[in-house]
Amino acid sequence: MTKAQRYEALLPRVLALLSGEPDMIANMANIASVLHETFAFLWVGFYIVRQGELVLGPFQGPVACTRIARGHGVCGAAYAQAKTIIVPDVEQFPGHIACNPLSKSEIVVPLLASPRCVIAVLDIDSDTLNAFDDTDRIYLERILQECYKVLC
Repeated sequence: MTKAQRYEALLPRVLALLSGEPDMIANMANIASVLHETFAFLWVGFYIVRQGELVLGPFQGPVACTRIARGHGVCGAAYAQAKTIIVPDVEQFPGHIACNPLSKSEIVVPLLASPRCVIAVLDIDSDTLNAFDDTDRIYLERILQECYKVLC
């Protein structure tokens, strides 16, 4: 299956997991798990905005950084800019925070309450270069939009 086909097959499962569950942490935990399981990414998890910084939330994978300042690293940049960031090679990203030396590429997608109000970010790391593209961005943004709809 293509990447898009895998995401299409995953969407009904995600919607079923979110259906009727208003707890943000529970939904984040299941989203991280299903993405990790489906794509075998190195690390999948959420950082939640707490008092102006990102704090580690539910995740699947190796031990991670606990706190990330706004504007620092890929997660902090996505938080500050309120937009998805795709990094084909983390070694080329200025200020990259190396939580895990096996990480080679990364995508960070903000969970938005409004166009400029980030409440969390979804961070996904791969142990291969150039693992993420617009297909990932489109589907992951859609998944997070569905997650936010459940919370409202």
